[in-house]
Amino acid sequence: MIAPVKMTPSFRYGAATPWGGTGLRALGKQIPDERTGESLEISVLPGLESRDPEGRTLTELLAAGGTQMRGTEVGETFPLLLKFISAADRLSVQVHPDDAYAGAHEGGKLGKTEAWVILDAEPGAEIVYGVRPGVTKEQLRRACAAGGRELQDCLNTVQVHAGEVYYIPAGMLHALGGGISVAEIQQSSDVTYRFYDWDRVDAAGKSRELHIEKGLDVVCPDLQMKAVAGQTEVSDSGRVTRYIREPAFTLDEVELTPAGRFVRPADSTRFGILCALSDGQIAFGTETMELRKGDSVFIPAAAPDIVLKGGLHALLMAPGK
Repeated sequence: MIAPVKMTPSFRYGAATPWGGTGLRALGKQIPDERTGESLEISVLPGLESRDPEGRTLTELLAAGGTQMRGTEVGETFPLLLKFISAADRLSVQVHPDDAYAGAHEGGKLGKTEAWVILDAEPGAEIVYGVRPGVTKEQLRRACAAGGRELQDCLNTVQVHAGEVYYIPAGMLHALGGGISVAEIQQSSDVTYRFYDWDRVDAAGKSRELHIEKGLDVVCPDLQMKAVAGQTEVSDSGRVTRYIREPAFTLDEVELTPAGRFVRPADSTRFGILCALSDGQIAFGTETMELRKGDSVFIPAAAPDIVLKGGLHALLMAPGK
C-alpha cells in the first residue's frame, strides 16, 4: 500500500505578492512575512515545491514512485497545482494562455485553466470575472493603451461570498479583489499575462511588468460565465457537491456530519488531492490520519480507498479524464 502524504507548502510573499497580507494564518499557515499572498500546497513549480514530512519535494516523490504516484493515465509532466490565496488588496487584472499558446510561446509550458473556491470574503468584496457584455478585443486594445478608468470600464465585476465556486478557463480576464481568500486548483503553470495593475507602484516608484500584447493574443472577450452551481447529493452522512468535470481537472466538495463517512474510491489511473477546510480524519487500510483546517494531502494513484470522516469538510480534486 502507498499511503496518502500530507504536504508542507511553499509561499509567495513580499515583493512577489504586493497585494498579500496575513490572512493565511486563518488556515493555520506559518507565513514568512506580513505580505504573504500564496501558500502553494501541492506544487512542483521550481523553487516553490511542496514537501512531505521528511522534506522531500513532490518532484522527488513523483520521480521515485512513477505511475504508482501519478497514475497510469497521467503523463510525466505533473498537471496540477493547488494553492491558497489571501488578498489584502486587489491582484492584477490578468489572463492565462491555453496549452497550445503556452507551448509555442513559453518554452513548452502548460497553459492555465483554474478555479476558485471562495473561502472568505469581506462584505462587498468583488472579483473581476471577464469583461462586460459587448466589449471586443479591439476595445480592449484601445483601453489598454489609455489605461486607468477606460480599461476599468471594460471589466465585469462580481460580488462574491464564501462557498461560491468560479471556473476560469484559459483566455478569461480575471482578478481577485481585496478582502478575499480562496482555494485555487489550476494547471501546473506559472504563465500569467498582466493587463493592468491598478497603477500600483513599489516603494521605489516602479510598476510591475505588463504583458499586453501576449494578453491580447489569448484573451477571449466572449467568455461570459457565472458562479458554478454544482450538483449536490444529500444523505445522512452529509452532502457531496460535484462542481467541475473538465479536461484540466475535477473538483468536488464533501461536507460531513460528525458521524458521517464518505469513500473516495481507489483509482490507479490518476492521483488525487484532498484539501481540508475543517478538522477531521481520513482512514486508509488500517491507518488513520488526523487533519487540521488548511492541511493538503497528495493521494497517490496506488493508494487504497480513502474514507473521509470525523465531520471533515474537504475539497477533492484530480486530473480530468
